[in-house]
Amino acid sequence: MEELMAWVILIIASCIEPIWVTCLDKSESFKHKGWGIAAVVLVLLCLYLLAYAVGMTDSNGENYIGPGVAYAVLAGIGATGIVAVGRVLYREKLTPRRLFFVALIVIGIIGTRLAGGLRHEVP
Repeated sequence: MEELMAWVILIIASCIEPIWVTCLDKSESFKHKGWGIAAVVLVLLCLYLLAYAVGMTDSNGENYIGPGVAYAVLAGIGATGIVAVGRVLYREKLTPRRLFFVALIVIGIIGTRLAGGLRHEVP
């Protein structure tokens, strides 16, 4: 159950990433203080949740999610999210080439998770 919680926390952190990036853009180099403050708070929350998820360990002291895998998932979901935000808020084109590479990111995230195998707690 704790491993699931680590993944949920990591996914929450990953969803925050495109939000803070959008706030940073909306701040226009911190000219708009509210957006700038939101960006700083959200990036700190994102990093805190990432660190928390990576720091969760089982009874043997082993991490449920390693830092490399966690950051790959965070960056992948964040990159995919910011592409979606770009499409919705900024009307950016989603070309077949761009969609192909976003699909590769998603496949990489899934592959990274599956390559880790499924862990089972020993009673």
